[in-house]
Amino acid sequence: MLTRIALGFVFSLLVLLQASQDYPSKPVRIIEPFGAGGGPDLIARAISPKLSEVWGQPVTVENHPGAGSTAAPALVAKSPADGYTLLVNTSAQPYSAALLKNLSYDPLNDFIPVAPLTSQPYVLVVSTSSGITSVRDLIVAAKAKPGELRFGSAGTGTGTHLGTEKFNLEAGIKAVHVPGETMPKAIADTVGGRTTYLISPVSYAEADIRAGRLRALGVTTRRRSPLLPEVPTIAEAGVAEFDYPIWYGVWVRAGTPAEVVDKLATDIVRVLAAPDIRDWLAKHGADPMRMTQPEFARFVQSESESAARIIEAAGMKPQ
Repeated sequence: MLTRIALGFVFSLLVLLQASQDYPSKPVRIIEPFGAGGGPDLIARAISPKLSEVWGQPVTVENHPGAGSTAAPALVAKSPADGYTLLVNTSAQPYSAALLKNLSYDPLNDFIPVAPLTSQPYVLVVSTSSGITSVRDLIVAAKAKPGELRFGSAGTGTGTHLGTEKFNLEAGIKAVHVPGETMPKAIADTVGGRTTYLISPVSYAEADIRAGRLRALGVTTRRRSPLLPEVPTIAEAGVAEFDYPIWYGVWVRAGTPAEVVDKLATDIVRVLAAPDIRDWLAKHGADPMRMTQPEFARFVQSESESAARIIEAAGMKPQ
């Protein structure tokens, strides 16, 4: 009996090893949670043809926005743990673990962080009809009416939400959070005056900034964005030392064989190092992130802990 169990265990290991050596032997799906034209969508579509070349298999990108950016992770959490369904997400993945307690999945324990992709700034925007022309104007307006101004986000627990809470804390202001279900909805709410301000990925806000519907007050990183070189950093604009980048990464479902995770991490790093991808990233104001898979896993954990500190300092209640 014990011999049969041992042989069965060995056979299972051999099957897993063979599967990982053959990976990928069929098409791979990349799932992203924010919709067409957003940062995760753009980077996924930039790297997918390169990954397809490396693997000799089709790599497709699917948009699954909604539910405050949690629909896509929920889909991946239910997929087979075989590496054929990848999640490209933002810092919202670990941040949501610190705030959202009623999800159908665990943002940390139901996923394996595979590889980081890029880091870049958000931009703080207001409607041009608001009369607010600077970060200082916004702070003055908020302090004149404590708790009355409204700020938007792509959803509770997203990077856009936590980033604005961090801004509010460091600027010493209080305002009401009005979460949207998607980033385009959050942008539309600010353009239409239903919310006063918003921290948005540059890729989503840029068209409305160029068209004069939104005014960019500051970017969230320590250095300016090459996409908006005339826009100061929030630190330059009056909130000293403010720094809050958006970053993107790749996850798979927990239980995916380690050999598959290692291959994915290696091949993604290889693709990001390609000269044309480096040029594409620079054109889009993004910096590639360089970490090993274990380093990225530790980084994701530390980002969730950082979000928890923001949540506690802001007096927010986990939901």
